[in-house]
Formats: sequence, C-alpha cells, structure tokens
Amino acid sequence: MTDNAKPVIGITMGDPAGVGPEITCKMFADKTVYDFCRPLVIGDTACLSEGMKVGKVSLQLNSIKKASEGKFVPGTIDVIDLHNVDIKSLKMGEPQAMAGKACVEYIKRAVELATVGEIDAIVTAPINKKAMNMGGYKYSGHTELLADLTGTKDFAMLLVTGPLKVIHVSTHVSLAEAIQRVTKERVVTVIKLADQALKQLGTPHPRIAVAGLNPHAGEDGMFGREEINVISPAVESAKKDGVDVSGPIAPDTVFVRAKNGEYDVVVAMYHDQGHVAIKMLGFQLGVNVSIGLPIIRTSVDHGTAYRRAGLRLGTGDASSLIEATKLAAQMAKSRTKH
Repeated sequence: MTDNAKPVIGITMGDPAGVGPEITCKMFADKTVYDFCRPLVIGDTACLSEGMKVGKVSLQLNSIKKASEGKFVPGTIDVIDLHNVDIKSLKMGEPQAMAGKACVEYIKRAVELATVGEIDAIVTAPINKKAMNMGGYKYSGHTELLADLTGTKDFAMLLVTGPLKVIHVSTHVSLAEAIQRVTKERVVTVIKLADQALKQLGTPHPRIAVAGLNPHAGEDGMFGREEINVISPAVESAKKDGVDVSGPIAPDTVFVRAKNGEYDVVVAMYHDQGHVAIKMLGFQLGVNVSIGLPIIRTSVDHGTAYRRAGLRLGTGDASSLIEATKLAAQMAKSRTKH
C-alpha cells in the first residue's frame, strides 16, 4: 500500500490541562503509527511543546492550515493549531473554562474536517465533563457532543478491549433514568447498531448477545418484568430482520461468555453494566467507538488523569490512544472498500 493510500487520522488533543498533550506526543514518538495511517493533531502547539517536555520526547512541530500540508513523517507532529490556550494561565491538573472551551473547539474543527473528507477519521484524547461545562458546552460527554454536531439521532457507545466488545443502551444518565430508557425501540436500535458496527470492524456475521437488566435476567419475572415485556420482544424483532442475536442473558455470565468467544458483542443495558466488564480487562488497550455517526470516531477509554498531569509525572500511557488510532484506521479502510 502506498503512503497516500493510508487514511488521514485527525487526533484531537483533549483537555489541555490533562494528560492528552503528553500521550499525544508519546504516540507520535512511536514510529510504528505511520505504518497504518497518516496522523495529524488538532490542538495547540504551545500545549504540545509542554507535552513533549513532560513526556521526555523530542519531536518537531509542523503547524499547518489543512491536512494536505502535512508532512506525515516520523519525528514530526503535523498540527492544525487553533491557538486557543494561554499557556501561561493554564493550570495543569484541574478543570477550568479555558481548557474546557478549547477541547470542544478541537472536536468541532475535527468534525468539520471529517465531514468534508479532509480527514478520514477522528481519534479523541480525553476531555473532562466539568471543564467542558465550565467552558459553556452543556454535554455529558464526547458521544453526545458528536451526535449533536453531526445531527445524529440514533447512536451508541461501543467499547473494545481485547476479546470483549460491549455496546450500551444508555450511558451518562442516572441509574433510575437508565432503567426508563430500556424500551423496545431503543434496544432494537442498539442491536442493529451493534450489527452494523461489527460488520464495519470486519466481522461479516456478528453474533450478538443481549444482557438482561435485572439479576438473573429477571428469573422468569421473579426479579422484574423488563426482560419479558421489553427486552425479549426487542430481540425477537431484531431476529425477524435477520440479525443473529440472543437474549436476554443473565448479566453476571454474558460478558464471560462473550470474552470466551461465544458472542462477538454484548448489548449492555446501562453504563456501569458494560463498563465494569470492559475495565476489568484493563485500561491500557481499551478503545471507545461512537456508533451511528456519519463519520468515524474512536477514543481512549480513560480520563484526563488530572492528578498525574498536575504533578507532571510523565507517566502517561499512550497505549490506548495508539489502539484507538489503529482501530480508526481499520474502520476507515473498511469504509473505503465498501
């Protein structure tokens, strides 16, 4: 494959006060990244300079206006620099309005670039919800912001860690609200989004497992009737549409069964049901994928690590960011083929 055939991946730098600039620089110091993509950063060069100091890596910063100006060579970080951080007033390791506003501006620019085809996919470094809200953007996270920016109604969060993939019916809401969101229509939608996502990731005939909401998947109505009244009808509806789906399955066993290869993905009913299972396998290789958007977006599966960033420890791990970039490149190639 020629260099020009490699997808252009836009990495948003994340919260400037967090670990994002450091791990971004560390990723670009790994020459193998250029084997599968042409990466560039949407961020701030002053923050990246600090990230290099903290991460103890030496790279050249190449400020560009558009992707076509990128050098895409090891040893250089091509940066679409938004110049939106006053580095002297930035307080590392804590949420603040300037940083929250800046990280959303990186995402907005990346979406614009992906929408017009200037980049093939977006990979996002971590942001902080409180900082984002302080900066004037009232979203509960990346996924909701991206859905709004792209006008997407039906979307979901897919987490990938090694052998386990989990997609969620709901994410950043209270448990009480999450239960209310378990409707037949939403469960059917997420099952079909799971089927679509796995095919895009290279699984031609996905085997989908649907977790129950209640202990023991309700135990025939003894511990709740959501499985009988809502989840089972949703599974049967998806089956009629040709999806290979099973459930509801007891949530205390379904993730192990999927990890062991019985299923390709699990539909979790709420945030912690899916996240706990994924994060038990470790943070380093976890990837978050937004499903249902008209653009490709992946992300690290960890937060801003404010404490480490504030102490300038230089211990940020770029593994998840590299894995997210690999997956974004894979999805971009798959989309091009189809």
